[in-house]
Amino acid sequence: MKKNQENILILHNIRSVENVGAMFRTADAVGINKIYLTGYTPCPLDRFGRKRKDLAKSALGAEEFIPWEYKKMVYPVIAKLKRDGFLIIGIEQDKKSIDYKKVTLKNKNVFIVGAEVTGIPKNILKKCDIIAEIPMRGKKESLNVSVACGVVLFRILKI
Repeated sequence: MKKNQENILILHNIRSVENVGAMFRTADAVGINKIYLTGYTPCPLDRFGRKRKDLAKSALGAEEFIPWEYKKMVYPVIAKLKRDGFLIIGIEQDKKSIDYKKVTLKNKNVFIVGAEVTGIPKNILKKCDIIAEIPMRGKKESLNVSVACGVVLFRILKI
């Protein structure tokens, strides 16, 4: 990862609090600058502004170090980041995807992961500049979203 590189992570419609916490830890480990939580993704603070102990347990404090912001709608977030010159990278299996090891980053990058079972919706994938996929050899052909996020971020950011 370049020193002046800015990298953002969008967690869209992630249901599991544990997955969100794990991705905060991974984001901290790889130097993500900010996380956007969108849709129904749980936040580190509940609706009363109290710290969520279940998320904090899997994040191990990373939620206190990485700036984060909740936005109900993901489209305005993506549109603003595109206007600001970010490369939008969806992490998903798709007929238009490329091997994640072949992704070339810019100075400003956004990584999007989606719901555990259904992934990133097609209408969001259409907004992505690149769709990066982890090749699968097994019969399940899928990874847990937090594991996939970690694999991709560590490899693409060359940590």
